Amino acid sequence: MTILNTSFDTLYQTAPFSRIENDHYLPAFLQAIKEAKAEIDEITNNPETPTFENTIEVLDFSGEQLDRISSIFFNMNSAETNDTIQKIAQEVSPLLSEFSNDITLNETLFKRVKAVYDIKDTLDLNSEQNTLLDKKYKGFSRNGANLSEYKKTRLREIDKASSQLKLKFGENVLAETNAFEMHLTNEEDLAGLPEGAKEAAQQLAESKQKEGWLITLDYPSYIPFMTYANNRELRKKLAIAAGAKAFKGNEHDNQDNVLQITKLRHERANLLGYKTHAHFVLEERMAKTPETVQHFLNELLEKAKPAAEKEFKDLEAFAKDLDGIDALQKWDGSYYAEKLKQKLFSLDDEQLKPYFKLENVIDGVFTIAERLYDLKFEEIDTIDKYHEDVLTYKVTDLKGNLVSVFYADFFPRPGKRNGAWMTVYKPQYIKNGKNSRPHISNVCNFTKPTKSKPSLLTFNEVTTLFHEFGHALHGILANTTYPSLSGTSVSWDFVELPSQVLENWCYEKEALELFATHYETGEPIPMDLIEKIKASATFHEGMQTLRQISLGLLDMSWHSENPSAITSVKTHENKAFENTKLYPDVAGNCMSTAFSHVFQGGYSSGYYSYKWAEVLDADAFEYFLEKGIFNKDVAKKFKDHILSQGGIEDPMTLYKRFRGKEPQPEALLRRAGLIEK
Repeated sequence: MTILNTSFDTLYQTAPFSRIENDHYLPAFLQAIKEAKAEIDEITNNPETPTFENTIEVLDFSGEQLDRISSIFFNMNSAETNDTIQKIAQEVSPLLSEFSNDITLNETLFKRVKAVYDIKDTLDLNSEQNTLLDKKYKGFSRNGANLSEYKKTRLREIDKASSQLKLKFGENVLAETNAFEMHLTNEEDLAGLPEGAKEAAQQLAESKQKEGWLITLDYPSYIPFMTYANNRELRKKLAIAAGAKAFKGNEHDNQDNVLQITKLRHERANLLGYKTHAHFVLEERMAKTPETVQHFLNELLEKAKPAAEKEFKDLEAFAKDLDGIDALQKWDGSYYAEKLKQKLFSLDDEQLKPYFKLENVIDGVFTIAERLYDLKFEEIDTIDKYHEDVLTYKVTDLKGNLVSVFYADFFPRPGKRNGAWMTVYKPQYIKNGKNSRPHISNVCNFTKPTKSKPSLLTFNEVTTLFHEFGHALHGILANTTYPSLSGTSVSWDFVELPSQVLENWCYEKEALELFATHYETGEPIPMDLIEKIKASATFHEGMQTLRQISLGLLDMSWHSENPSAITSVKTHENKAFENTKLYPDVAGNCMSTAFSHVFQGGYSSGYYSYKWAEVLDADAFEYFLEKGIFNKDVAKKFKDHILSQGGIEDPMTLYKRFRGKEPQPEALLRRAGLIEK
């Protein structure tokens, strides 16, 4: 018996990180799986006639201990991993896939679920109960309950292999990220780099007992170098290293993993009666079909491509005039775009960063949440952390009632994967009349404080923080009965609405004045800088939109056709990028082999959802703009119909309840400057 197999005897039942040792995990998983199987047996052995309460409801609340252990372990594997945890993950993932299949392929259990489903029209169920019943039934039918024994066996084999391949994919990307260092000993090589970035590079070198400066592929190191460093050859070296992650034919190569993952996904979809993996996935999304997604992406492409090509041509001309660059390469894009932005708007991130001290931005986003949704955030030190960098908060309503526990983990380190994400340690649900509140976490990779400066964020990092906090609010304000419908448990192309809509407040004077103050003088951000932020908001929007469309099309190319004939990842990728390409191709680079969203995360056949959700968020924010960005009535509608409702109803139903109508794509195109306002 380990600490993970006892009830969580901590404040607010939070994860007891300081008491968890790596060798606790495997025994805890084995015990929790055993207990969860016993709970399933109790349902299947129930002699009573199947009802919603004794079958569907009980099933949704089963396996709670296993879910808690899984959330802790896999979050550690992303945020604080090591060789031991990765080895355990490879061992545990197939066990969890097997257990999941033990449930979905359990004929007796399916018969009970189907018995309730078949009489659903005679039951007096509310909308949430109806959704749960539909979801449970489809959970079986879409995962092989109606298959022959032979096909069920093959499905188990596919799921086991896929879970291991996805883990290996992620491990390879992390290993490749950590393996690269650009060690510089000549200060001239850092010309153009802001002082803060130079100091961070020097600090990193010192931490590894090296002279000079270290540049890595971690975003807080990589992005400033690509944006500001004058040395074109070093930018090229860094860009090629980033683009070659897991594409070098070494032990961490992901080409075969990509091919295997896509082929297994296709075979699985075929087993279940679907034409492709995309057909299987999209049936349960707002988009419904691959054809809808392709039409959506191509429609955006039609609007964005002319703008992107003009922007690219202007950038090329600018680079040629400035430095005689004849052909713009990928390692030139950020550098010259930043210089052009400075010329057009007299604005650069170094001007803005002093106004975006991390602590101030955190306070700002908390204040915005308070004004919109009546939340209070209080930093506390009475709950366990998994790393000293982690901040912990108690979230309450205006009456002091606990709403959520919130963790924030903002800085890069070797055991943490790149990027930014929101995650859940404990979901919200209502059981036996008690509303059990959630534990939510934001994980990011921002610039660390240096000896002379606090953590000062780029404006892009500010919008990233707001984005992830929007996801967090979706979890924090969850208020549903069933854990599987709570918080961000929504259609994948709906999940980005709360995150993307909150980014809009970063561009509004009324919001910026709450937190954008100079870290040394305390002076509020000048009005002219606010105007420049707004004016530059659509800078290179065509190129950025084209980039997102290209990734959506790449995702669909892997998953909406039969991949069995694909032998070269790179050749396939080039074909997918054909219609969205601006920069010359780099032979030694490949996006797919490090496309973690799609091959490790949950975005397969779903990357389009970022743009899909932008349509929703632009339309939703227009409503706020009409009434005022802190309008309590609009905020209450957004909270009551979107943030608190999780996945209890069809997302379009929820959206129309908030907005009063379906979203209009013109709102996005107007905001992006791709059509006239």
